[in-house]
Amino acid sequence: MSSRLVLGCGSVGRRLAVQGDGDRTLVVTADEHRVETLRAEGVTATLGDPTDPTSYGELGFSPETVVVGGDDPAENETVARLARERYPDAHLLAFAGRSPTDESVAALAAHADRVVDPREAIAEFLMERIGDDGLRTRRLRRVLRDIDGPLAVVAHDNPDPDAIASAVALKHVAERAGTPAEACYFGDISHQENRALVNLLEFELTNLSEPDLDRFGGIALVDHSRPGVNDQLPEGMPVDVVIDHHPPRAPVEARFVDLRSDVGSTSTLLVGYMRALGIDPSPPLATGLLFGIHTDTDDFSREVSTADFEAAADLMPYVDGATLERIESPSVSPETFDILARAITDREVRDSVVLSYVGQVGDRDALAQAADRLLGMEGIETTLVYGSMDGTVFASARSRGSDLDIGEALREAFGQIGSAGGHADMAGAQIPVGALVEEGEEEADERVSEVITERFFETLDTGPNRAATAVYADEQYIGTGGGTRPLDDLETEN
Repeated sequence: MSSRLVLGCGSVGRRLAVQGDGDRTLVVTADEHRVETLRAEGVTATLGDPTDPTSYGELGFSPETVVVGGDDPAENETVARLARERYPDAHLLAFAGRSPTDESVAALAAHADRVVDPREAIAEFLMERIGDDGLRTRRLRRVLRDIDGPLAVVAHDNPDPDAIASAVALKHVAERAGTPAEACYFGDISHQENRALVNLLEFELTNLSEPDLDRFGGIALVDHSRPGVNDQLPEGMPVDVVIDHHPPRAPVEARFVDLRSDVGSTSTLLVGYMRALGIDPSPPLATGLLFGIHTDTDDFSREVSTADFEAAADLMPYVDGATLERIESPSVSPETFDILARAITDREVRDSVVLSYVGQVGDRDALAQAADRLLGMEGIETTLVYGSMDGTVFASARSRGSDLDIGEALREAFGQIGSAGGHADMAGAQIPVGALVEEGEEEADERVSEVITERFFETLDTGPNRAATAVYADEQYIGTGGGTRPLDDLETEN
């Protein structure tokens, strides 16, 4: 528990006095009405002259922080000088007061550890709203307000935590703009962490089918950027909003587009919009967004940026830590253990690469967990685990400690016969079985394994490296769209 003494209680002093749950706070002010108001709000306040140290007597505690919070610049300078003499070891924060002069600010700075000048605060506030971030926010809000009818905020198929949390966050942003919205997805939420995220945080998600689309007045995509690629929307369907952190290969067509590959997660971008709009996240939403950032940056170790750390810091005061811990430690299904056992037993190792075909699966997310676990083997730098489900081969790959860009490798190996892509160290692919074997072919499983293995190792022999071609020099595209659509990265859950 920290301790705080607030001397003088103007508008700024009052705001500081009522913040800080669990803090020991005492407010001294000569405003009798303010004392009554603060006491009604549960804040300890006493009537006294802040310029007279004897008026607040013995506190019974040594304040770690002293806040000079009056509105009069000259009086604040006097209070700061006296407070510094009385509490030399405390951190002294002083408000410059209303309409301060450069001289009064300089006088305060001689005593205070930090001076808050309202002129600078106003300038920073305005720059945030007229700069690039503010311009993006105004464009997004304008597009959202113009949508006639509910907005479908669509995550990619079988969404991961970043996509789920981003969809829920954009739903809240749209509703704040006056547009009803639903967080939506196609496919399944089968990974145990993802199910725990949705169930424990009680997120309301809509599992879409194509006929559902007629009731929506607009479409937004989060964590992917092309309708019909890694979602089941009709290809070429008009889109209103796209927000994603995966690098595009061409301009993306939508009324509002925010693609920034210089951040580690789409959740980070949504936190920025909520901050700019003054939206405080609820504990469930803050917990989901923080988990989305954690998973997509691999606990702040992959493709992480300053913005990701700042977003996490913004979320922390609202996060439900106990629930977050439960999400991170869910129960594991028996099938996941079975698939992991098959991946270990049937593995094929060549140098630092291990492949494993686990046959028919009912939970595609277990492939990603098996690929992660195999990467822990001594001497292994690359893993590929794949299995078949409903006429499709699903593959999950991991790479570390090498120059290999596994997302580019999968795209080169399987992009012509299916969908493939992802990050430099984590990627996935989906390949129709019909592209690998002829219908009715005997020993189809063996043939699938042969083709996947041959194509993957042939690709590795060509040595695709991590340097993917950049479409935009600044790794950012923001605009109203136009041009050809990109081939999106295939997102791999966890």
